[in-house]
Parts: sequence; structure tokens; C-alpha cells
Amino acid sequence: MNPRLFASLTLTAAFASAALAGDWPFVRGPRGDGSSPEKISKKWPDQGPKVLWKVNSDRGFSSFAVGGGQAFTLEWREVDGAGQEVLVARNADTGKESWAKPLGVVKLDGGGDAGTGDNKGGDGPRSSPTFDGDRVYVTSAKLVLACFSARTGEELWRHDLIKEFAGRNIQWQNAASPLIEGSRVLVAGGGAGQSLLAFNKTDGAVAWKAFDETMTHATPTAATLHGQRQVIFFVKSGLLAVDPDNGKELWRYAFPFRISTAASPVVAGDIVYCSAGYGVGAGAVKVTKNGGQFAATEIYRFQGDKPLANHWSTPVLHEGHLYGMFQFKEYGSGPVKCVEVATGKVKWEQPGFGPGHVVLVDGHVLALGDAGQLVLIKATPDKYQEVARADVLDGKCWTTPVVSGGRVYARSTKEAVCLDLAAQSASAK
Repeated sequence: MNPRLFASLTLTAAFASAALAGDWPFVRGPRGDGSSPEKISKKWPDQGPKVLWKVNSDRGFSSFAVGGGQAFTLEWREVDGAGQEVLVARNADTGKESWAKPLGVVKLDGGGDAGTGDNKGGDGPRSSPTFDGDRVYVTSAKLVLACFSARTGEELWRHDLIKEFAGRNIQWQNAASPLIEGSRVLVAGGGAGQSLLAFNKTDGAVAWKAFDETMTHATPTAATLHGQRQVIFFVKSGLLAVDPDNGKELWRYAFPFRISTAASPVVAGDIVYCSAGYGVGAGAVKVTKNGGQFAATEIYRFQGDKPLANHWSTPVLHEGHLYGMFQFKEYGSGPVKCVEVATGKVKWEQPGFGPGHVVLVDGHVLALGDAGQLVLIKATPDKYQEVARADVLDGKCWTTPVVSGGRVYARSTKEAVCLDLAAQSASAK
């Protein structure tokens, strides 16, 4: 066998094995849809899940990527007399810092970083790292895409999308995370004729570039529809699905833009759901294929912030229903809702969460409210069923909690925490 092919297959097998062991390599999880295949404890102690470690983690809304025994996130730190985004690697077991690499000076809107009473965004990173094999990929607020050794932090390659590809940044700057699809790293943010970009994940060489679109804050979604693997970008013109191998357009759905679009598209079979705040609302399309041609037909559209709007919280899908924070600027009070994805009908809603984030694990929704409350909810359309709750973080929590190896890793604008939710913990008591 060709030695390079053998090495590639070995690395691929190692990564797949690691993912099965419980890695959370991407902001949208190991499946790319906000769900985890793991089992967790549903009986929490009165004082909350055991805290394995808690450390200071300053500013921004970057979540964790966990893999290879490490937890990676982006923080704001003072470096060489200036506030910079910094990629930080921590030992996943202890929280001890392994290495840190500055990405560049960042100054966003100057807002505060307190709890839910302060609704400004604050300074610091918005996007999250992506872990793949032995590497970590990041896209900075200023559209610098970089690849690092996960073990040592050595920078392996980088591209400045603004300088090299006539990039066009947006208000509040980039918040989207890089998407790994096969051998490619896919991002938005370039200029005319190169607004969507795919790079070889090994050496950073350009694989393809295409389109004249303006990016949003939404991370793209990869999925297979009608046997075709595709990546769905949520750009200012709406949804744009492309073939990740060559950038060929597959289908579009025109969807309005106002101020900001930040939640990722959600795929449910042949239905694709999308939503935005600022009075835009939500919509869904049914994607069909006739011969080699795709088409997207709208099946519902709700305008305004009620009943459906996802400010920046991407819902998760379970058995034909969406669960998530459907709200716009309802800080500290916005509801979690259950929505039938085929119709957009709200089955139930429960206030008191604000614009946090949710993930799906073990038939349950794990919700992190914006005041630092972690809540476990049964994923059922029948009614709201709260299973467990604990206050786990101080500060403002607009980040996605992640599940890896029976643990929950979560961040606020002030600190980061690792909690023990291993399923065997419950049975051992």
C-alpha cells in the first residue's frame, strides 16, 4: 500500500475512533447537528453536577471543541499591550492550560460582560474552534483562517481572507466557525467571485472559490439530501447549498436579511429550517431532486419575532420536532420552545432562559440559559418536562454547552467549567 495512503487511512481511523469515544470536534457537535450520541446522568445531586474544574476565561462567546484529550476555545486576553483573540488549549481532565496562541487584535462593540442585566455584546471572540485529527482550525473575528497543531500549538498555515481574497467583514465581525467536510475546510467571507471558499485542510491550498455573496454570522451546515452531500450556507441573500467538492450550486432559498443572521440552518430529512431575529422570523423549505436538478419549495414562512425567531441560538431536531431558544432580545426571560418542524406549529414553550444555547443528548435537551443555569429537559412534544437544573456559571452565557466523554464543558464571559455527567455516576450511587 502507498505509505501516504496508509498514513492518511490510519489518521482517519484514529479520528473516527476518537469521535466515537466522545469528542465534540465542532461547535455543532460530532454529527454537525447539535446532538451527541452519548448517554448522561439524569439524576443530579441537589448541589448540581460535580465540578471537575473551573477556571477564569475572559470575554467573548466562543464555545469549546474537545478532542485528543484537550479542550479548545477562543478567549480575549491582553497581549503585547493590546486586546487580542487567543486560541487556548486546556487539558480536558484538569483544565490546566497546555498552550495559547494569539490570533490578532480585536475590538468589537465595547459592551460589557456582566450577567443578563447587561445586554451588549462585549469585546472578544464570537466563533469557536474546530478540531480534526491532530489539528485545530479557527476563524478570527477579522476573518483570519488559521490551522494549528493540536498537540503543540504550532501554526501550520493561515489565510487572511480580507487581504488575500478581498474579504468583506460584517457588523460585529465574524462569528461563524470553520466547517470541515472531507478533505476541505469551508468558510464564507471573501469578495466578489470568491465569497465562499474551500481550502485543503492539510496544507491550506485553495480547493475552490465561488459566488458573490455577503456572509452572515451563521456557521454553515453539512448534510446529505437525496443522496447528495452538500453544505448549506446562510448568506445575506438566504440559503445557498453547494457541493463541498467543487463549489457547484445545488439550490437556493431567498430569505430576507436585516441587521444580523446568526443561527445555522437545520436539516430534517428533506426539510431545511432557517430563522433570524430583528423582525425577520422563520421559514422552511422542502428540497426535491428531479434528475440531477435540485429545487427548494417554501412550505411555511412566519414574519416577525413571534412565534418563531432564533436570534443566534440554533435549535436541535428530535423525532420531527425542533427544540431551542426561540426568542429575540428577551434577555433573562426568553423561552425554550418545542416546534413541529414540518408545520412550524409551537407545541409548548417555557420562559426563563434568555438567548442561550441548547444541545441534544440521550433523548434530552441540555439548555444553558444566559444567566448560567444548566437545565435538562425531556425531548418530547407532549409538554415541558424539566428533569434537572443547576446554576453552573457566573457571567453572561451566550455560548453552546458541549458534551464529551460524559462531561459538559461550558463557558461564560467570565469563566469556564467542566462538569461530570457520566451515566455511570448515577448508577454508582
